[in-house]
Amino acid sequence: MKRIYILLLINFFSCSKDEVNQDAIIYVQSITINGVNITSGTVGQMTANVLPANAENKTIAWSVSDVSIATISSSGLLTALKNGNVLVTATASDKNIVSASKEITISSFETGNDGSIEVSNSTQLLDALSKIKAGSSIILTQGTYILNSKITIGISGTAQNKITLKGKEGQNRPKLDFSSMVENSANQGIVLSADYWHIKGIDIYKAGDNGLQIKGNHNLIEFCTFSECSDTGLQIDGGASNNTILNCDSFFNADATMENADGFACKLTAGTGNKFIGCRAWQNLDDGWDGYLRGTDNIETTYENCWAIKNGYLKNGTKGNGDGNGFKTGGSDDKLLKHHAIYKNCIAVGNVFDGFDHNSNRGKVTIYNCSAYDNGKNYSFSTTNPLEKLTIKNSNILGDFGSINATILEVTNNSWQNGISSTSEDFESIDYNQLLNSRKADGSLPDVTFFHLKAGSDLIDKGINVGLPFNGSAPDLGAFEY
Repeated sequence: MKRIYILLLINFFSCSKDEVNQDAIIYVQSITINGVNITSGTVGQMTANVLPANAENKTIAWSVSDVSIATISSSGLLTALKNGNVLVTATASDKNIVSASKEITISSFETGNDGSIEVSNSTQLLDALSKIKAGSSIILTQGTYILNSKITIGISGTAQNKITLKGKEGQNRPKLDFSSMVENSANQGIVLSADYWHIKGIDIYKAGDNGLQIKGNHNLIEFCTFSECSDTGLQIDGGASNNTILNCDSFFNADATMENADGFACKLTAGTGNKFIGCRAWQNLDDGWDGYLRGTDNIETTYENCWAIKNGYLKNGTKGNGDGNGFKTGGSDDKLLKHHAIYKNCIAVGNVFDGFDHNSNRGKVTIYNCSAYDNGKNYSFSTTNPLEKLTIKNSNILGDFGSINATILEVTNNSWQNGISSTSEDFESIDYNQLLNSRKADGSLPDVTFFHLKAGSDLIDKGINVGLPFNGSAPDLGAFEY
């Protein structure tokens, strides 16, 4: 018995000693990772602060979330393999319980054979824009890019080597979301002060002023949308000239005062030679297109196959306090400036006030093969501060044509002349909601039956050759050929 008792005592004291030693170990309680995004080169050193400082085992194990984007060594050296975001994790080795993670963005790679840079978040986009050069491209993958401040682009391409910014083909469209901006005249989404850019397939949303303001020259903006901005969706000014806006949509733009914000505008100090082709503007608070000048004179803007629909109405369908014109041809504070405007195959429908508006423009306005219906006034060209010249040919009005005046008038071969009458029976449809159907995959306007002529209409072959393509013996009247 005595021997057994002694053994029990030995075991007791032995266990107590182990427990005391176990309690005396100091384990890692927290880890903080240090490291920066890789914007140039391919490596970055990660370090970790381990607390408490007297932890018995401060060894950590490094890992990454995606080894196709980057790998990491046991010493924390991060090696980038391609652009993207990777989560770096450090785990304490003592119990394998305490860990910390940090997201690292890699944007240092040119991913295309043509020098293109593929980006997937706003940080990468801003970095790519700062490094872009003539002939290069930035490709935006699908998703929403949250942007808190204005982007100013000042690096130009050349005529032979344009710079491209576009959404990645085969994916959903990227959306540049500026909704965190407050409404302010300095809070444009993008200011393009450079030349020879091609921007394509991008949605610009809810900027604090213009969605896109163009101040450069020879740029192509294609298949983009501009919506719910606090001023005009896309505005050309600052002397900008020879820009082309192709197959773009601008809609639901409105400011807090409910008095401003157009769909598109070539206005104020814009230069000459700008074109809008295949564009649509609908339910913008003020005008679909605004050509008001202040600080420039004697410029020319061209509009081809453009549709202005229900401007002056808000997104919720109620009327705002804006002008509500489809196409405002010009105007100026002193009512002396000339904005020459050419409209070809354009449509103005359902606008609160005027389809085609004078606004004391003193320049020359040419309207070929255009259509207007259900506007406050389809045409409004006044005898006060008249146009230098107004030319209207091969055009169709359903309803009252309104007022047509200018110092020189050249108005022939239209639906209210030569014994012709335009009625709803001439058309396959007068439902202009069709004009808001989705665009085709290539960005072109949707196929519609609105204002397409029926067989036997007296508007067929009643036009005169003005240099636009036509079928039959002569052009038809209106925006669409039978």
